[in-house]
Amino acid sequence: MASFRKRIVLKFGSGVLTRARSSGLDPKQFAKLTAEIAALIGAGHQCVAVTSGAVAAGMSALSLTERPNDLATAQASAAIGQSKLMRAYETAFARYKLNVAQLLLTHGDLDSQMRRANARNTLERLLAAGNVVPIINENDSVAVEELKFGDNDRLSVDVAVLAGADLLILLTQVDGLLDAEGNIVRRVRDIDRAKNLVNGDKGRFSVGGMVSKLDAVQRAVDAGIATAIINGRQPQRVAAVVAGETVGTHFVTKKRK
Repeated sequence: MASFRKRIVLKFGSGVLTRARSSGLDPKQFAKLTAEIAALIGAGHQCVAVTSGAVAAGMSALSLTERPNDLATAQASAAIGQSKLMRAYETAFARYKLNVAQLLLTHGDLDSQMRRANARNTLERLLAAGNVVPIINENDSVAVEELKFGDNDRLSVDVAVLAGADLLILLTQVDGLLDAEGNIVRRVRDIDRAKNLVNGDKGRFSVGGMVSKLDAVQRAVDAGIATAIINGRQPQRVAAVVAGETVGTHFVTKKRK
């Protein structure tokens, strides 16, 4: 692994955290992903997780088998599922003697100068502890942006910028951006051009998709944050990206001022 210690934001989409053929969270995925984060922290890196999955986690309590389309039901499911989601992270990270901290944000929080400063100060204090993993989600029970549009893609960039991250990793259900022949595009310089390769597909419990991710990535690279999209269901992809290996799709950043 590269010796340079990095501040890393990892975004987990709903499709990465839920069971492939049924509703509900996937314990095996939580075990795998938290193990990879724990290894990074053990190597001296600082990690922040931006997570989706609250709606999917709460669906069974409302006897739902598909993601709800109406806002009230989606928010109710998120309200139920958020505690289940955090419990899954808490249980998985406890194996490595790591604590978790829940931060529920809205874009309004990050647009407000005072609330943004408060969020940054809280995040810095949590990371300084060394044994705490901040787990950030949109406050879906009161906010609507991610429920309707982005599946936390935009939020992950906002958090990366807020934290002054060195690296943003978006974990999805595919190996990266694919070209017309189905081959992985390893390196992207022109995101507008890359959008022509996207078909708009998304998972059963997702509301984002690759277009949403590319819109978010544009903002990240403009801010000078190295960004990659990788398959969150494949082992050791996170460590490979941090080590500078060629996995998934990497996006060329602009130099920070």
